[in-house]
Amino acid sequence: MAEELKSLDALNAVAGGEDAVVETAAPREPVRDELGRSYATGKRKDAVARVWIKPGSGKVTVNGKDMTEYFARPVLQLIVKQPAQIAGVEGEFDVMATVKGGGLSGQAGAVKHGISKALQLYNPDLRGALKAAGFLTRDSRVVERKKFGKRKARRSFQFSKR
Repeated sequence: MAEELKSLDALNAVAGGEDAVVETAAPREPVRDELGRSYATGKRKDAVARVWIKPGSGKVTVNGKDMTEYFARPVLQLIVKQPAQIAGVEGEFDVMATVKGGGLSGQAGAVKHGISKALQLYNPDLRGALKAAGFLTRDSRVVERKKFGKRKARRSFQFSKR
């Protein structure tokens, strides 16, 4: 018991005395506009998605079209639906996204990133699940640039001995 008191006194001395105040991070506040929406930008490869979410029936609109129409492949639809499934809010938010640049796969990844960021802005309690799944981190892999003296980024011209 006496040893525990000594260790507590040592901790207090290190912390700055008896009345030391331990500072903790302030809880995150929801970020919503006057219409009750949250906005975020998602990026993947060359694609950039601007995403708005608001409470609704779970309708996802991409560039003015329904998600199933814009992303015809089921794999891409699955990618876009992942953040809501992980956060456990499937069918609770309407998503409106505009995407530019890149191909369909990059655009689906950008929308996924944007939805994840917007969800955590709308409800900061969802941040833990989305962060653990890795959806809040931008996938920074992009196409490597072509170097001079090379046929592609790394591929050399065909060597001819004769």
